[in-house]
Amino acid sequence: MSINLSHPAVLQLCYESVNGSCVKTPYSLGSRVILYSAFGLASLLAVFGNLLVMTSVLHFKELHSPANFLIASLACADFLVGVTVMPFSMVRSVESCWYFGARFCTLHSCFDVAFCYSSLFHLCFISIDRYIAVTDPLVYPSKFTVSVSGMCVSVSWILPIVYSGAVFYTGVNDDGMEELVSALNCVGGCQIVVNQDWVLIDFLLFFIPTLVMIILYCKIFLIAKQQAIKIENTGSKAESSSDSYKYRVAKRERKAAKTLGITVIAFMISWLPYTIDTLVDAYMGFITPAYIYEICCWGAYYNSAMNPLIYALFYPWFRKAIKIILSGEFLKDSSSTIRLFAE
Repeated sequence: MSINLSHPAVLQLCYESVNGSCVKTPYSLGSRVILYSAFGLASLLAVFGNLLVMTSVLHFKELHSPANFLIASLACADFLVGVTVMPFSMVRSVESCWYFGARFCTLHSCFDVAFCYSSLFHLCFISIDRYIAVTDPLVYPSKFTVSVSGMCVSVSWILPIVYSGAVFYTGVNDDGMEELVSALNCVGGCQIVVNQDWVLIDFLLFFIPTLVMIILYCKIFLIAKQQAIKIENTGSKAESSSDSYKYRVAKRERKAAKTLGITVIAFMISWLPYTIDTLVDAYMGFITPAYIYEICCWGAYYNSAMNPLIYALFYPWFRKAIKIILSGEFLKDSSSTIRLFAE
């Protein structure tokens, strides 16, 4: 007859020698390696991918246009997400503890909201820019000027920063939830509680720009398709052998549809689960398991890593700029005048 002498698992704490420490829920070594690799890759893509976009637009004079300045500003927001948000969130997600202090927890949450919403607003303004460019290409240069681009950039930065600072540094985000805040308060934790009112505002800040993007991109796709049909018909009448011309038009149409489709789908896949989770969670008593929340959160973070791939890697000029930058040729004095666009 055997006797079971096994002991219950020892409870691990974030700080073993500190009273009131949060409980640690560690992953196995293999799981930690996989998670650190996945989250670290996202952070590196966000940092270096967006750094390439910013360097390309700011260095090459041929890329100095109002629309490209907006793209560079978007890249800056995503770059800051990769530098100031994702590395610390990575440690918190894998270790299930916050080792960076209570003050930086608030600042980190402020950075998180500000830069992610700044990225969202930039995407919305880019959709407006491209809608104007497609619907009224002749007067587009006079409509979307450097000053207009500057106003879009300013709104995309100022509004999210003011909003996040006002929410997290005034404490209005957890009004009426003092008992829950007290229950979650422990050393080594960084749980920011947001009440139903502010969760609803967050949802509207996500939903309204997203709705604008979807509507505009649908219109852009339809207009581009109509224009391609007109150009194809005109080309057929003007040229007897226009098969190659038709092919180029059809290819351009498919490329435009693919780029716009990937943009909207990737954005929705990245942000929608997180937004729905936070909205439902606030009204259902915060019942979402921690790992589900982390998956949704990192899905949104990954959008900052995907933006340079979606908005830049589809363009030949960016691929050429990457080659010049990585080869070191951009350090030459005359490199800023290199032609990136095909004649």
